[in-house]
Amino acid sequence: MEALISDKSSIKKASNKYIKKTFPVLGMTCAACAVSVESMLKSAKGVQDAGVNYANQTAWAEYDDETIKPVGLQSLIRSVGYDLIVDSQDPQQEQQDAQLSHYKQLKRRTLWAALLSFPIVVIGMFFMDALPYGNWIMMALSAPVVFYLGRSFFMNAFKQATHGKANMDTLVALSTGIAFVFSAFNTIYPEFWHNQGLHAHVYFEAAAVVIAFISLGKLLEEKAKSNTSSAIKKLIGLQPKTVRAIIDGLEQEIPISAVKVSDILLVRPGEKIPVDGEVTEGSSFVDESMISGEPVPVRKSLGEKVFAGTINQKGSFQFKAQKVGGDTILAQIIKMVQEAQGSKAPVQKLVDKIAGIFVPVVIGIAALTFVTWMLVGGENAFTHAFLTSVTVLVIACPCALGLATPTAIMVGIGKGAENNILIKDAESLELGHKVNVVILDKTGTITEGKPVVTDISWNAIKGEPKIFKQILFAIEAQSEHPLAEAVTSFLKEESIEGVSLQQFESLTGLGVKANYDGTEYFVGNKKLMDENNISINSGLSCGAEKWQQQAKTVIYFANNTEVISVIAIADKIKVTSKKAIETLQDRGIQVYMLTGDNKQTAAAVAQQVGLKHFKADVMPSQKADFIKELQSKGKIVAMVGDGINDSHALAQADVSIAMGKGSDIAMDVAKMTLITSDLNMVPKALKLSGKTVKTIKQNLFWAFIYNLIGIPIAAGLMYPINGFLLDPMIAGAAMALSSVSVVSNSLRLKTAKL
Repeated sequence: MEALISDKSSIKKASNKYIKKTFPVLGMTCAACAVSVESMLKSAKGVQDAGVNYANQTAWAEYDDETIKPVGLQSLIRSVGYDLIVDSQDPQQEQQDAQLSHYKQLKRRTLWAALLSFPIVVIGMFFMDALPYGNWIMMALSAPVVFYLGRSFFMNAFKQATHGKANMDTLVALSTGIAFVFSAFNTIYPEFWHNQGLHAHVYFEAAAVVIAFISLGKLLEEKAKSNTSSAIKKLIGLQPKTVRAIIDGLEQEIPISAVKVSDILLVRPGEKIPVDGEVTEGSSFVDESMISGEPVPVRKSLGEKVFAGTINQKGSFQFKAQKVGGDTILAQIIKMVQEAQGSKAPVQKLVDKIAGIFVPVVIGIAALTFVTWMLVGGENAFTHAFLTSVTVLVIACPCALGLATPTAIMVGIGKGAENNILIKDAESLELGHKVNVVILDKTGTITEGKPVVTDISWNAIKGEPKIFKQILFAIEAQSEHPLAEAVTSFLKEESIEGVSLQQFESLTGLGVKANYDGTEYFVGNKKLMDENNISINSGLSCGAEKWQQQAKTVIYFANNTEVISVIAIADKIKVTSKKAIETLQDRGIQVYMLTGDNKQTAAAVAQQVGLKHFKADVMPSQKADFIKELQSKGKIVAMVGDGINDSHALAQADVSIAMGKGSDIAMDVAKMTLITSDLNMVPKALKLSGKTVKTIKQNLFWAFIYNLIGIPIAAGLMYPINGFLLDPMIAGAAMALSSVSVVSNSLRLKTAKL
């Protein structure tokens, strides 16, 4: 467990001159945003180094406090359209509140944009000439859509422009702004075109619909983000806020932050252990599954180590605090999860990459079109130059491009949900089909994760009288040993009820002893039987040896002379595990099992499910290290786990999958969760990834083919050949048609078979 603690000498420390702080960031919506924020921080005077963790929506900066203050960093980030939270008592809560407020505002703006756009489209498409003052009505309806409901596009585009940058907001602002201004001019002063023998076209519906469509896309993105709760916050929640300290011989409740090394703390039954330490008085069993992943609680007595976040069972004990704050095992797990999430190179979505080139190229084409027509357009040079450049911007509007990925992802996520696969983000769907190595945890993933009685044999001479079952039930019902519950649960299924015992005694490291009706009875391990000279017949002995070879835990029930019964307890393998592993291996995917359990148990499980590769006695940090090793060899790794101990490995993996009946932390860190805990869903999830990515590529192909063909035609390429100039109205309709085709193609995913 000590292996979890990283070598602190390897961690870069800020010098005395520099202060290193982490701040929540608001407004980041993609990996490109994180790059922008990071570059601005690094360029600030007085900042030695900086970084952004997009997964956690945080930024850190190592800066000279005399040169620049946090408020100065905040102003710098605000200048490019984002924000830093500084000088807050609860920055995480403030960040969540701000994100929720932004989502609500965006939802209202999208709804109003859609409501106002609908009558504009109806008038523009069907009643343009029939409705008196139709242009004026459309202008009145589209003005608030473009300049109020869509103001964020213009504001962000302006802020980006002041720093020499351009993004999708730039293209949206240019196309909708020019379309509106051009249409408004034609509405107010149509004679300008009439005098030249041309019709004064208006494109209010194109401007309004673009704003509504793009706003909807951003809303869907924000909703996905807001539904993703924070793994780090839940990990921090494992630590109690207050503790019971023994001060001057008296019990006092103090804040966790006040605990110091060497303080004596008291832990009662059912409570979480607050910090790392060593037991000084009392004993108990502690559930350490969040650290080790193994389901059986561990006995803690004088001198034993205890760890923050683990849960005390039935006994009470006192312990001396040895590691507090950021030095505890729990704090190290939190740190490792943060580092694994942040260390992954930001996945630049294909659309974002292309948009970085696409936006300035389109603007350049529109400008070149205008200049070219002004030079060679003859007497109608300005008319043609203006119309063609506006048409280029309208037809190149990124609706289809913007919808290509999110619509496919939405349908893919919905398809996953129908098959009990909850998917958190697009990254998992993008990478899943490339996975060539799957790492499986043992406990709770391949196995059920709960000890149960698998076998029981009775002394043939003693038979199987009901009274012995009642005595066994009574003894195990009083026992604090975690395996006792498996026995009582087994006997309850036979409607067995306990008897009244005259005496009960717990024997540390051995088992328990009780007295019923003048006879002593024992329940425990083989050592307990040997120490009390209790005989065991050959039949029971052979059965016990066979079960031990199968990596099962064997306990003995005896009176003071001979063994009455032998019981085997194990963590059962799920019925679906073997088939799922075979399916993955048949697809050419390597499957590994990593477990903190011993080699004998691991080998037995691997043999039963047909696994070719496994590693035993593996600590949580070693799981992540093994994944890093595979990744360094070019492997795309999926990790499937269910415990808090798997959270570091899940965060490190390229694709992380949590079992639905596992810990909240595992489900929170993982990008996919299997509701049924059925391993057969893993190959289905990877297949769904392949189908979704294929749909995304098809969507992007059609979006770009449309632009590749449409932009040259819009620029007037056909005019020298046949005198054809594309009407901006047709361009707007083509733009809408491309969006419809992309959405329709995405909906085909609903009928896909997994």
